[in-house]
Amino acid sequence: MPRLALAFAAAAAATLFAAPAFADPAGSSLTLDFQTTVQSGKVMVALYDSEEGYRTDRPVRTAVVNVTAGQHEAAFLNLTAGDYAAKTFHDVDDDGSMNRNPFGMPTEPFAFTNNAVGAMGPATWDRAKVAVSGAVSQTISFR
Repeated sequence: MPRLALAFAAAAAATLFAAPAFADPAGSSLTLDFQTTVQSGKVMVALYDSEEGYRTDRPVRTAVVNVTAGQHEAAFLNLTAGDYAAKTFHDVDDDGSMNRNPFGMPTEPFAFTNNAVGAMGPATWDRAKVAVSGAVSQTISFR
């Protein structure tokens, strides 16, 4: 996830100008509700539609959830039905990046869809992926 902040910024800029030309006419959606104990900062969310994109930090959509303003939900609308996974972190100090200790371990809360857990690193695509068809919601708890 060290490149997550950079990937998030690039994808956010790209999605401002991109129209969902491939969107399913029925329009599937994925809503993520974040359980956080700290009421400051922002939750950064990167959504992926493939294992390759997930592995190389190339999200198809991004979202910023302003926890300070009382928001706790990110909704991704007009998705093509299929598998998706999200990587998220709670930028508690609102500095725009995930803080880490000298050993590279995150010091700010992070999570994945399905509340998936990784072994010595991020959760794998297979653990984090969610089948999205119609309206799908998940509650995400940070670690």
